[in-house]
Amino acid sequence: MPKISVIIVTYNAMKWAERCFSSLRKSATPVNCIVVDNGSGDGTQDFIKTNFPEIEFIQSEENLGFGKANNLGIEKAYKNGADFFYLMNQDAWIFQDTFAKLMEAYENYPDKKEIGILSPMHLDGTGQKLDFNFERYLGKNTGRNRIISDLYLGNAKSFYEVDFVNAAHWLIPKKTIVEIGGFNPYIFHYGEDFEYVNRVRFRNLKILVCTESSVVHDTVQGLYKKEPKTKQEMLAESRISARKQRENRYFDPASDFDLKKEKKEFFSNIIKLALKGRLEESKYYYQLYQFFSTRFPDIVQKREIILKEKHPFLNL
Repeated sequence: MPKISVIIVTYNAMKWAERCFSSLRKSATPVNCIVVDNGSGDGTQDFIKTNFPEIEFIQSEENLGFGKANNLGIEKAYKNGADFFYLMNQDAWIFQDTFAKLMEAYENYPDKKEIGILSPMHLDGTGQKLDFNFERYLGKNTGRNRIISDLYLGNAKSFYEVDFVNAAHWLIPKKTIVEIGGFNPYIFHYGEDFEYVNRVRFRNLKILVCTESSVVHDTVQGLYKKEPKTKQEMLAESRISARKQRENRYFDPASDFDLKKEKKEFFSNIIKLALKGRLEESKYYYQLYQFFSTRFPDIVQKREIILKEKHPFLNL
């Protein structure tokens, strides 16, 4: 039987810990679990050690962020002989047949060598609807795979290829870990999964969704977010998003990254916008350049690792 290692990064996870780890115990398919704690201050560590002694627990001395902490768990699982690596958020849980259905889809796939990441269907915390963000990702692919129509009409296939699925629930075969490596440590939190998926797709591996396997991701749902944001808050969020998209473009091995061209583009935008009287936008590009100018050496180094090293960012 294939060995599945579940890797969960925790940070103040008490709200979900009981349900999350109890669900793993109830899995019809035996799994091992590795927890990497990022310095919780709410008693998460003691709760896990006391109530779930079967879990292999790694305590980080500092908050490493999502990616680097997952890399520690991946390395440990690899050395333990894992065949599959299941990355799971702390605010998530599985059902009894989740892994059985995932493995069934994996075994039935025509060419297993093509599989980079296999994901179940993500439900929200109520278990009555799809997770909002997961549903959005599916919707972006419906033009080519008709997954929404198939689900609605009850004609769903057991798996569909998609461009992206968030890393709240990822089943990763060992081959992917060896070939793609781990998460980019440059990214502390948010966006790690986008960067990783870019590398998966660059290697011509596929991201698949298994419609017969379900899980829960109890995150804040987009339709139920808090009070309306001010224009300033919305602008700040859009600029952070634009910065993260730029970072992912820099690291994307399929992109043509040239440091001199990037710097030239920054200065060109700063000057052109200023001459047009768009001083706030010009100022924004200057601030963005200041942000990246100190980070470009690290970006170049990490990009070289991605392109040239075996299993980047992992010590296997």
